[in-house]
Amino acid sequence: MRSTLTFSSRGALSELLIDALAGPPVDSFEADAACIANILACSPDILHDDDAQLSLFLMYSVHYGSITQFDAGWEWNPGLIRVRGILEAAMEVALRAAVQRPVAPDATADAVAEYLFALTAPTPGPSLSRFMAKSATVEQAREFLILRSVYTLREADPHSWAIPRLTGRAKAALVEIQADEYGGGRPQRIHAEIFARSMRGAGLDATYATYIDAVPPILLASHNMMSLFGLHRRLRGAIVGHLAAFEMTSSLPNRGYADGFRRLGFGDEVTEYFDEHVEADAVHEQIAGRDLAGALVESEPELLNDVIFGAAACLLVDDMVADDIREAWEHGRSALRVATPLGRA
Repeated sequence: MRSTLTFSSRGALSELLIDALAGPPVDSFEADAACIANILACSPDILHDDDAQLSLFLMYSVHYGSITQFDAGWEWNPGLIRVRGILEAAMEVALRAAVQRPVAPDATADAVAEYLFALTAPTPGPSLSRFMAKSATVEQAREFLILRSVYTLREADPHSWAIPRLTGRAKAALVEIQADEYGGGRPQRIHAEIFARSMRGAGLDATYATYIDAVPPILLASHNMMSLFGLHRRLRGAIVGHLAAFEMTSSLPNRGYADGFRRLGFGDEVTEYFDEHVEADAVHEQIAGRDLAGALVESEPELLNDVIFGAAACLLVDDMVADDIREAWEHGRSALRVATPLGRA
């Protein structure tokens, strides 16, 4: 889980950050205002902007601590936080503009849960999990693990920032879900560790961020969105809504992923992670809908719109990620940003 890796920059800001974070914190850290302004002025879509999303990922990484070359003293560096805040504000504006939200439900646990289950209901048509189950090649299956590794080797961590920011029934529900994610006290059952075993079983390196150069910006944006919601107390409704939608859309796709890996001849060491989530997330979605999101809205009705926003943003960005991967594969292209060794045969 811990690394001393190097990364390739994707623009002026990420180049500056890579150089700065590799050294000791400096009180006077300032990013060139021009390079930040260039991102905001010249990028038509911050969610797909390589420099912006890698920069946010690098700045958030000092909170998680899995990239050991970055000194922990950077975590609350005022200059770094100021730069991060500029990009965060632009990303939040973009997300709120892109998300379509129907009329909100009543601020009751049952109404919120019913709304979220309807919002996340499966739809017909092409999907990444169906492609994985029936059509993916061995190389594409390994690409899938690489792409999933950005979040899944840190699974549950972004949502856990919300625990001290909730109270009562909602807090208890979140802790119940997260306890399962962290293995219920058994280190070998931590979901991130199970996923690491899946990567190793497929011949891949499970060291966190090994493949970061290969990950497209929209996939970094998916992880960055969770960090944005989780690290800001004012967005606690959004991170709760995100987790609810995340859990409600997990069980069926994971069944397809497991079937796909089995079809390709991978064994239990690879499929265990996905099989685990078929059962676990079928339970989690009920807790997340009523006892977490619903209870939070009942206790803090003013958070209703942010809960809905977080859920809708989760669906929007995850659909973007899945569609980009599936469309690349259907057209015979790699879904990775750069050519990457895909492990042993």
